[in-house]
Amino acid sequence: MTAWLGAVLAGAVTGVLSGFGVGGGTLLLIYLTAFAGVPQTQAQGVNLLYFLPAAAMALPAHLRNGYVHRASVLPAVLAGLACAGGAAWLATGLDVELLHRCFGGFLLVVGVREWFRPG
Repeated sequence: MTAWLGAVLAGAVTGVLSGFGVGGGTLLLIYLTAFAGVPQTQAQGVNLLYFLPAAAMALPAHLRNGYVHRASVLPAVLAGLACAGGAAWLATGLDVELLHRCFGGFLLVVGVREWFRPG
């Protein structure tokens, strides 16, 4: 029962963050790997499946409120698709421990950058 409740709470918190457009999926990965004991590769798959409906729910409100820079959409989508395909291919061949270290390094870089970002 506790594991189910933790998963619901993590989904709710990351859903709110995704609705704001601030990357709730990253926190979902942290929850799944650090607290739920899900292997990194499986957590990535859950995160990808989680992202689709979360983005579909948030996108209409962001479009309606003018929070989408339309000129950036096509180049960002094309580059994102190409890089996601390449990175997914690469990730399937990497050791899980290396994935943990890469993800941890990414979180550290983002955290330090945000900590020292002005205003």
